[in-house]
Amino acid sequence: MKIEADKIYKNFPLKNLNTWKVGGPADQYIEIENIEFLAKKLKEKKWVLPIVVIGMGSNLLIRDAGVKGTVINLSKNLKKLELNQNQIYAEAGVSCSTLARFAARNKKNNCAFMAGIPGSIGGALAMNAGCYGNETWDFVTKVKVVDIDGNLYESQKKEYEISYRNVKSKKSEFFIGAYFEFPNFNSSVDESMEIKNLLQSRKLSQPLNWPTAGSTFKNPKNDYAARLIEDCGLKGHVIGGARVSEKHANFIENIGNATAKDIEMLIALMKNTVKERKNIDLEIEVKFLGEIA
Repeated sequence: MKIEADKIYKNFPLKNLNTWKVGGPADQYIEIENIEFLAKKLKEKKWVLPIVVIGMGSNLLIRDAGVKGTVINLSKNLKKLELNQNQIYAEAGVSCSTLARFAARNKKNNCAFMAGIPGSIGGALAMNAGCYGNETWDFVTKVKVVDIDGNLYESQKKEYEISYRNVKSKKSEFFIGAYFEFPNFNSSVDESMEIKNLLQSRKLSQPLNWPTAGSTFKNPKNDYAARLIEDCGLKGHVIGGARVSEKHANFIENIGNATAKDIEMLIALMKNTVKERKNIDLEIEVKFLGEIA
């Protein structure tokens, strides 16, 4: 089915719009063509509330009963990516791997880690996504946002509370783009080769043959969620169509027709078992969206 930009679709299935391939429909769904249209429509206040913004759905569990209100997808068309003096501007729909390669081509360093984030810039900004020792906001100088009333503006990094896998704003707003400042080229580092090596490492260490949503839990201080889950003997544990990966214990795989409930039950089992046996509270990294069936 070809989706027309800026058109509202009712009772729209979201199963194929998240990397776990689960979940029910949205009351209303729309793919935004450009930022100005988004701002205009938010000002008009005609969309059914609540308003939920999604990207590539790589860190998202959409529940089986679906999502109330209006789901706005920013990842399909907001793809502007440009070098502006010493900074790179990327809109919310640009994939993190595309930004990494663009930065490397423009002789920037320390950008390779972005290729390991399986999502879009909008999502990476919202959760301060990261891997291999770096985080998205390490290199952000300012962001473009739109608030719930349709006001467009830019905000400086210092206006947000930024921590590990978490970004707090004082306003109800959505990230629609960001300015990144990576270090300039250092001849001792071939960033394109770094990207290649990182992706090869990811292929060897992470399950890529089944639908997943990346890391399920945040790493606790001075430890790794995967190690704790593996030590509890949960690798390979199955509930319905959901399985704790044998390759990386912090990943949950949809091994065939899993429901969101299957995955949510498995998340609860992992969390409760680690708490019981290790006395560590694992914090969920995945965002839950929608209604329980």
